[in-house]
Amino acid sequence: MDNRLNDILNEIKVLEKSVQEEIKRKEEEFRYKIRKRKVIFEEEVLRIQKSFSQGVVKYILEARPLNILSAPVIYFMIVPALLLDLFVTLYQGICFPIYGMPKVKRKDHIILDRHCLKYLNAIERFNCDYCSYFNGLTSYISEIGARTEQYWCPVKRASGKARPHSRYHHFVDYGDAETFRARFDELRKKHEDMN
Repeated sequence: MDNRLNDILNEIKVLEKSVQEEIKRKEEEFRYKIRKRKVIFEEEVLRIQKSFSQGVVKYILEARPLNILSAPVIYFMIVPALLLDLFVTLYQGICFPIYGMPKVKRKDHIILDRHCLKYLNAIERFNCDYCSYFNGLTSYISEIGARTEQYWCPVKRASGKARPHSRYHHFVDYGDAETFRARFDELRKKHEDMN
């Protein structure tokens, strides 16, 4: 599996680490700390942020009418999302111990922290956390799917159209039957880099 594709996937991991380092730098620039998963801003920063907040009434009056009319459609999506969240969490809770795989930590994917931003009004904070939940949920589900795929079928796809997930770089090249059979059991147990 030592080929150019894996080199590129490793380069992506390095870049992802660089993104995390840049986020850490932004913590210093915008003067906040994260303690026990809670964002804490300096008092002066909170005061400045609050001065940029737009009132709820003004926000609604300036909204496009179609945005307001489509809001119930967006908010209704919480029902299937919560059901999906429940069933995927149950799935990994039941199956991952059987497979000997570490569980995906939901808290590492679903992070609701934008309500701490004082420059957002109540509707904006709700919307931001709503989107954070959905995007975090898709990340959580993707990682559960990635680990499941690694266990059952660690073979890369023939076309490169799909975005590779976190486990993809461990997979056997598409069409490499010999390596697939030789490394199948090993790949099922390759968990050392999972949290």
